[in-house]
Amino acid sequence: MRLSRYFLPVLKENPSEAQIVSHRYMLRAGMIKQSSAGIYSWLPMGFKVLRKLENIVHEEQIRAGHVPMLMPTLQSADLWRESGRYDGYGAEMLRMKDRHDRDMLFSPTAEEMFTDVFRSHVKSYKDLPLTLYQIQWKFRDEVRPRFGVMRGREFFMKDGYNFDLTKEDALHAYNRHLVSYLRTYERMGLQAIPMRADSGPIGGDYTHEFLVLAETGESEVFYDSEITDLKFGDREIDYDNHAECQAVLEEFTSRYARTDETHDEAAFNEVPEDRRCTARGIEVGQIFYFGTQYSEALGATVQTPEGKNVPVHMGSHGIGVSRLLGAIIEASHDDKGIIWPEGVTPFHVGIVNLKQGDEEADAACEALEKSFDALGLEALYDDRKERAGGKFATMDLIGLPWRITVGPRGLKNGVVELTSRRTGESVEMPPEEAVKKIAEIYADHRVSGL
Repeated sequence: MRLSRYFLPVLKENPSEAQIVSHRYMLRAGMIKQSSAGIYSWLPMGFKVLRKLENIVHEEQIRAGHVPMLMPTLQSADLWRESGRYDGYGAEMLRMKDRHDRDMLFSPTAEEMFTDVFRSHVKSYKDLPLTLYQIQWKFRDEVRPRFGVMRGREFFMKDGYNFDLTKEDALHAYNRHLVSYLRTYERMGLQAIPMRADSGPIGGDYTHEFLVLAETGESEVFYDSEITDLKFGDREIDYDNHAECQAVLEEFTSRYARTDETHDEAAFNEVPEDRRCTARGIEVGQIFYFGTQYSEALGATVQTPEGKNVPVHMGSHGIGVSRLLGAIIEASHDDKGIIWPEGVTPFHVGIVNLKQGDEEADAACEALEKSFDALGLEALYDDRKERAGGKFATMDLIGLPWRITVGPRGLKNGVVELTSRRTGESVEMPPEEAVKKIAEIYADHRVSGL
């Protein structure tokens, strides 16, 4: 992609309304534009990263055996009255009436909708277990939306719902989701720590929250430092194997890690003093088991092998996809701008032409662009007639992990400069070697997205 043909409205100054790093850099890097309080337009580069995150979530959910679908954003109030939550949910629910004076709402969550679909079509234990999910826009009317996409009113979210015959089966679904989330976050370059959490308005006896450590986190967290050494890595998991999933859950939840809502000072003090840590955390996902709460209220039953109708056991599992952009930036940036992990970067490499209009430099940049395109890798070629300093500043701000700098002086010696955004280290090498190096780097990262 030629930068001269791309829509990237970069800002040179820090916006006054941006209070945290991710909000500031997303505005400055031309990723979002505020439409109204807590609601944003997703500009091309922001939308590109959002779609990459969405695709990773889809891939890992499908790998775990979950089935994607899509629910409407507008819901009838009737289902919520059936479940007893319409009046109790609170002012965050955006309520409205249609032209026939029927009560409607903009979906803040979708337990009722999924349960209604299930009860309409599934009648036998033979159709279980079943996990359905969607990635869809939600709306919660926050009193004080702030911090950009970190706490907006409109947000893009994955919400999944499992339906199982027994509690034991439902808890396996719970464990399976925890494992799939660990894989998902690591692919995004994040370490998201599962922590025992409060279930909030959704309810339920079992719940873990996934938090990314960051100074701007909304929650205070308490944890054993050993948990930050744990990596899921490239291990293969049989999601149908209850014992295997349970072993992973125990590995990642056996050490102390809790939010301030569920913190137990006595239990925390049992952790060796040199491993007791407190920090701030950003919530990026949560899983719940809530038993038959919704299935009983909405009549979602199946027939058992003995011919008895019983309510199914359920759980829900969410990932804040749009919030993840902010969390990644909060966890990976410096004073120059964003530093994207390779797994979610909008473009895999940036190409900077130091002398646009020079025949040899132009030809070399175009050849690099074509080489990457042939490999299925996306390059952002800065072909603007602008000073080198301005081009470097833009590349640093938007945070592409790798940059190739091309200039007449280097080309006379048969080399270009390959620079790591994360370390700042640069190496000169022939153009074809730079392409090979980038291809090798991304061979270790599943290329995903638009």
